[in-house]
Formats: sequence, structure tokens, C-alpha cells
Amino acid sequence: MMTNPMGRLTQGQFSFLPDLNDNEISAQVQFGLDKGYAWSIEYTDDPHPRNTYWEMYGMPMFDLKDAAGVMTDLKSCRSTFPEHYIRLVAFDSTRGVESITMSFIVNRPTKEPGFGLVRQEVQNRTIRYTVHSYSTDKPEGERC
Repeated sequence: MMTNPMGRLTQGQFSFLPDLNDNEISAQVQFGLDKGYAWSIEYTDDPHPRNTYWEMYGMPMFDLKDAAGVMTDLKSCRSTFPEHYIRLVAFDSTRGVESITMSFIVNRPTKEPGFGLVRQEVQNRTIRYTVHSYSTDKPEGERC
């Protein structure tokens, strides 16, 4: 059974839903701001599931009260990196540590390269499987 027939990257909240429009994104950001979360914008051209550290665009946005500030920076990030994955990440610092409470993709490349399953046979006929991101077939900076 194929659980992801569209072949889209499915990381974070809302990943199996159609892409959110800017009004829906703004509503989610405002929801987080109302709960006291700090937002940051991250981007990458290597969306491997184990690549949890994406590049941060700008600085984390603490003490915002209106989603317009996040949306302005998101628009700037989209114009700078139109063919990258871009996600919004909300941090909750109420426990004294910054733990991610919300994370969702807000921009995707026109063509998502996808992943392949690589099978290796090692000693004693042991089979190992790894996930290979097709986007890394090209060097960084030439992937889009």
C-alpha cells in the first residue's frame, strides 16, 4: 500500500495536507504567538529525514505579538530561496529550554527530487537499508 502517492516530503505538521496558503500560515503563526512561542524560519536543499539542522534565515523572532513580522521575513526568505524547502519552527521556552512545539513546511521546490532505498549486503549476508536523498546527487548550491 502506498501511503504517499504524491511523493511529497512529509515532515512536520500538516505534511499530508495540501500546502497552506499565506492566510492559513498566518493563522497558525498567530496561534503560536498567542501561546507565547518564538518563531524562526529555516531552509534547506537537502531534506533528508535525518537532516534536522536546516539553515536558519535571520534570527529567531522573540517577543512578537503580530504574525505580520514572521510573514514579512517568510516573504523575504521565499524570494531569496525560491527552490528550497522552507519551514517555520515555533519554540516554547516556558520550561527554561527551547523545545520545538510546531514545525511545518511553507515552501517547496517546483520539482521535489525524492528518496531512494539503498540495499547493502554485508558480512554474514546481513542486509542493511539506507535512505538516499536524490537532491544530494548534485553538489550544494547546484541542487535547485
